[in-house]
Amino acid sequence: MKKSIVLATAVAAVLTSGVAIAELSGNAAVASNYIWRGVTQTTDQAAGQGGIDWSNDSGLYVGTWVSNVDFSGLGDGYEMDVYAGFSGEAGDIGYDIGVISYQYPVTPNFNFTEVYVSGSVSMVTVGLAYTVDAASGNDGGVFDSGDMYINGSVDYTLGKSDVSLYAGSYLFDNDGGTAGDVDYSHVGASIGKDGFTFAVDKNDIDGGSADNVRFTVSYAMDFEL
Repeated sequence: MKKSIVLATAVAAVLTSGVAIAELSGNAAVASNYIWRGVTQTTDQAAGQGGIDWSNDSGLYVGTWVSNVDFSGLGDGYEMDVYAGFSGEAGDIGYDIGVISYQYPVTPNFNFTEVYVSGSVSMVTVGLAYTVDAASGNDGGVFDSGDMYINGSVDYTLGKSDVSLYAGSYLFDNDGGTAGDVDYSHVGASIGKDGFTFAVDKNDIDGGSADNVRFTVSYAMDFEL
């Protein structure tokens, strides 16, 4: 993958930031399926996932996250994400701005980097991600530079459980030479308690079983390092 100047700059800014109190934490999860933006990343198989995050009280953060993937004959192996950003609040509005690079060491032609921004008010969050860099072997294909992903969610507490209703739309700059429109949308909902989460997802991708309703069960835990 071509080097991302934006990512390098963001990481450097985090690592050289002042004397704010810093925190290092980890996370680990197992899931019956890895659903990303409404699409399975493991051909409906189980996933083991985990990551490490560094942050300080200024709002700066940097981290990495790993999961196994399987793209149904197109390549398998694992995904490694590296990200950095800044989050905080302005009055009643929460915000998060950053950059993330999706790396697939076994299939590097899938690599790409996005910049993202999101804002939240009360229970509602909306976000936008824009692909600024993609593997040179993917020029003119789907998941090339110029792609855009728009999403929104409503998150609230119901009794002792956390509930999320979410939706997103993926707008691709190129169709990869395929016939028809490759853009798609998806909706989903999840309910979680004490690390356990049950989710249901549905997309509108045409062809095969891609748009099947998918149910996922997962367990995640966070810990300080």
